[in-house]
Amino acid sequence: MNDPTEMFRREMVKEINTVPGGREDLESQWGQVWTTDEMVSDFQTLGFLAPYTHVMRRTDKVQGTLMFQHNPRFYFSFVKG
Repeated sequence: MNDPTEMFRREMVKEINTVPGGREDLESQWGQVWTTDEMVSDFQTLGFLAPYTHVMRRTDKVQGTLMFQHNPRFYFSFVKG
């Protein structure tokens, strides 16, 4: 299967996971940040395609995407749609 976004996503994964910093750094750049437990509490996960996850917000059933980094695992940058 040909995924036209694969190279772009691979570069994003590399960039996200090589930038040093913790939760505070992500919050200053992206706003709200979730740990895995916090994300699962606020969202239902519908699918993954690193560095994105397709989610549905539990409070209002709005679907969107979150970005995530691997280690430590944080989710950020919720975008509706």
